[in-house]
Amino acid sequence: MNELQQELKRQIFRFCQEQIEPTVHSDDQNSLFRPEIFAGIANLGLTGIPISENYGGQGLGYQDFIVALEELAKSSVPYAITLSVSTMVQAIIQSYGTEIQKQTYLPALCTGKEIGAFALSESFAGSDAASLKTTAKQVDGGYLLNGSKMWITSGGIAKTYIVMARTGKEGASGISAFIVRDGTPGFEFGKKEDKMGWKISPTRELLFKDCFIPKENLLGEEGMGFTIAMSALDRGRITIGAIAVGLSQKALDVSLLYSLTREQFNQPIYNFQGLQFMISEMSTEIESSRLLVEKAAFLFDQGTPNIKLASMAKLKSTDTAMSVTTNAVQILGGVGYTTEYPLERYMRDAKVLQIVEGTNQIQKVIIARELKRELMK
Repeated sequence: MNELQQELKRQIFRFCQEQIEPTVHSDDQNSLFRPEIFAGIANLGLTGIPISENYGGQGLGYQDFIVALEELAKSSVPYAITLSVSTMVQAIIQSYGTEIQKQTYLPALCTGKEIGAFALSESFAGSDAASLKTTAKQVDGGYLLNGSKMWITSGGIAKTYIVMARTGKEGASGISAFIVRDGTPGFEFGKKEDKMGWKISPTRELLFKDCFIPKENLLGEEGMGFTIAMSALDRGRITIGAIAVGLSQKALDVSLLYSLTREQFNQPIYNFQGLQFMISEMSTEIESSRLLVEKAAFLFDQGTPNIKLASMAKLKSTDTAMSVTTNAVQILGGVGYTTEYPLERYMRDAKVLQIVEGTNQIQKVIIARELKRELMK
């Protein structure tokens, strides 16, 4: 870790202790997202880390971004997720947008004045994203958007949405990507999901009824939407991995400290070999996950992104987060199952990490596909 990353980590730690930790428990219970906390995250310069300085970003890399996300996730996975998805939207616009689109949307997103959201999934198009039904019919001057999107992170608090819709035939080649602004006539929000975890981060349904989108809001060309979405998810799997590593590390830290101070049979429970084995395995799995995430980020920054490694990083780190948080609850015993300690929240927040950005079963499909492709070269 270089000096910049170390300083970034220190600043985020201080911010989290002062601004997030005092209210995170009650905010989780009340499903309360605090805009002032996200504004504080923006003031630290975290909202545009891998985006060019020409558009208000920091001009850094994903190796720097994953350091920030890991540290932030130790205190709040939901705020780290909000930051991750909003940055994904920025990256899409930077990679595929016109210069006018970049100048129009990126400054507010990069400075954290606005939040971005990514809208791909539908009620009958989750893992099979290419089967989406939302349509964008071409009309004079633009498109009419009709349909709905489900499980959209930051729905209702985001201002800029990247929406995938069908402009052509069935399948991946008929999908296009659009920039849709909150407040556009015909665009409304449906139900807010009552989730098991990530309670601070709002997840909403998006509804479109004859929603007119000017042609200037088409990203790339017609039919590029699925390609855009998949390239975004390849980035997102790296950042989800970093968030999972941060969550796992915090769960280990809490359970380790508890094991050193909790006494049974006239000694700290840490002294029992069975528990030592458990903690050693947890730490080893976390470090393995971190190294995979770091390698995937390194290759991305080198301009040689590796789809297989991104999926491996996501698969390994999120499975690790689920197992580590479960074991951490076990180490604390009964009290770990109560809200007196944060481990039950960590465990709830970990579960959905195995589902978002492509389920872990889908990651295995991708890994197997890429292994075959490498062999056949």
